[in-house]
Amino acid sequence: MAKLIYSAITSLDGFVTDEQGNFEWGVPTDEVHAFINNLESGIGTYLYGRRMYEVMREWETLRFSGQPKVVREYARRWRAAEKVIYSRTLESVFVPHTRIEREFDPEAVRALKASAEQDIAIGGPELAAQAIRAGLVDEFNFIVSPVSIGAGKSALPDGASLDLELLDEHQFTNGVVHRHYRAK
Repeated sequence: MAKLIYSAITSLDGFVTDEQGNFEWGVPTDEVHAFINNLESGIGTYLYGRRMYEVMREWETLRFSGQPKVVREYARRWRAAEKVIYSRTLESVFVPHTRIEREFDPEAVRALKASAEQDIAIGGPELAAQAIRAGLVDEFNFIVSPVSIGAGKSALPDGASLDLELLDEHQFTNGVVHRHYRAK
């Protein structure tokens, strides 16, 4: 059975973007990016909401020329993975291995977890909130940047109560910290 893993780059105060939707403060260094590549090496399918898909689809058209090795490696893996986009408004997708679902269906995700040969990543705090509330998320990876932005879009849903077990922690030279948790 595959695990459903929620990963997010967050500020110290738990936000994935500021109030204007910016996340430049969280752009990973090559060291952090290489670590993320390793974390996601076992991912076979990505689940995204429309906004997260619009951010991530840039990986499909990224030119490899002049890009660091860690960026090229991530792009190759991302392009090869299956992607499910949850959107009521998106008419079509332009990325191979990608399909649209109109509604998030917890039972369909449970079935996907039961049948998948590789782990499944869920990206974007709004979609992840639905999976968290449905009790579907098995593991959490938080890449915590040493910056407080005060307000914005929270990585975790309001009112969600989580009991987590810390599995791993890693500090990078730039002060970023990775925390890996399992849901109890």
